[in-house]
Amino acid sequence: MKLSFEYGQGLMDAILPDSTDVFIPGETVQDPPVLSDIEAATREAIANPMGMKRLSEQLNADSKVAIIFPDRVKGGFQADSHRKISIPILIEECTKAGVSDRNITLICSNGLHRKNTKEEIRSILGDAIFNRFWDLGQIVNHDSENWDNLVDLGSEEQYNARVIMNKTVFDADVAILVGHALGNPYGGYSGGYKHCATGITHWKCIGAHHNPSVMHRNDFVPVSTNSLMRSKFDAIGKHMERMMGKDFFVCDAVLDTYQRQIAVFAGQADLVQQASWKVADKRTYVHWAEKKYDVMVFGMPQAFHYGNGMGTNPILMLQAISAQIIRHKRILSDNPVIICSSACNGYFHDEEFPSYRETFELFQKNYANTLPEIERYGEAMSMRKEYIDAYRYGYGYHPFHAFSMISCGHIAEKQCAAIYIVGAQEPGYARAMGMKTRSTFEEALLDAQKYTGSNPSILALPKTFKTASVHLCMKGSQASVADDMCCPSSH
Repeated sequence: MKLSFEYGQGLMDAILPDSTDVFIPGETVQDPPVLSDIEAATREAIANPMGMKRLSEQLNADSKVAIIFPDRVKGGFQADSHRKISIPILIEECTKAGVSDRNITLICSNGLHRKNTKEEIRSILGDAIFNRFWDLGQIVNHDSENWDNLVDLGSEEQYNARVIMNKTVFDADVAILVGHALGNPYGGYSGGYKHCATGITHWKCIGAHHNPSVMHRNDFVPVSTNSLMRSKFDAIGKHMERMMGKDFFVCDAVLDTYQRQIAVFAGQADLVQQASWKVADKRTYVHWAEKKYDVMVFGMPQAFHYGNGMGTNPILMLQAISAQIIRHKRILSDNPVIICSSACNGYFHDEEFPSYRETFELFQKNYANTLPEIERYGEAMSMRKEYIDAYRYGYGYHPFHAFSMISCGHIAEKQCAAIYIVGAQEPGYARAMGMKTRSTFEEALLDAQKYTGSNPSILALPKTFKTASVHLCMKGSQASVADDMCCPSSH
């Protein structure tokens, strides 16, 4: 069969055996139906929060409100996206209670991602909210290095994780998290306590869970909400709430393949997580495979969710491959082969990922034989002034971001017999990350028979980075929020 896979700014064709199975999220298996009236469902959820009083009952004319919303990386930009529907309704609740616009701060929870530009924030929030609050100075990006607007809450008790958070959120009378329950390789789902634990904190807080000791545990692969990472998100979020003296008001939407709302829930974080994950499971854990696959084939564009250059930056290339293994490990044979197209042209996009080139070069030196061996440089790189300035003022990713991606990238080496990059224009970058290179999918598949034998089972994922992914499972298995029976050895 002939298939086309993402590659650079276009596509690359492949001729694969007719026995190849193909999976496309939202098409091969249909998503649950989208809400028929998104605004009405969102209003209903916000008006009847779980485990909390209605917002209008928590507020008065003197109240200060922080509304925290995710950055451009997830959630969609369509006219009826969750952010564009929910935030005006939440502000309406505040206004009813007499809260002035100058007492409402909208905070983009970019965490260690690069700050979002003015036009990106407009595209996230829509013209009406943007025009109403921007000139008042009430729409801001979180700045994880601005110590004038951070508060150190010490270490939470369960895991001794350091918690440093946004001071505007800490000082607010009501803090609202607007998030998404969307399948994520890091802890199962976005939203809930993951939102505050990563989006409005400091690299030392994020470093407590985005690190090898957490991500290289057996409970991290395959993806599960029962992992240590997820438990740390919850512990950090609850520590914030105890220290603030208030609970977050969470408004999360369950999203489909195209970022559309399947359901909306609001209220206390634990209750929202339970309710939203139950619905999200039906879309995310897809019990489809009838056999385990020896080879997984997909393509990588130059630009996807982290930004332009993600698919050519060698550290991020390996991280993106690992993310697919984390999601789909349940249906892969032991030590599978990955074949992925990438232009791999040496484009790091130094402006957007300013520390990545030097971090990549560190891996090539000083007895760094595996990726975890450069973790020791994480603190030094994360305190480098030129990289911090690039994050704060130049719309660049924070220097610790590269080290969190390295923790993920090593999973591919741990789990795979071989990883092939197809079509690399500067193949040395791929080889320097431990990947093999071939000109075509056909050449890679032929060479892979050294590991798989002459008749491998092949899974093709031709829209891997064009749609929101799922977590593929074996047909008849019981993977879920409560009890992941697909891979009991992971616990």
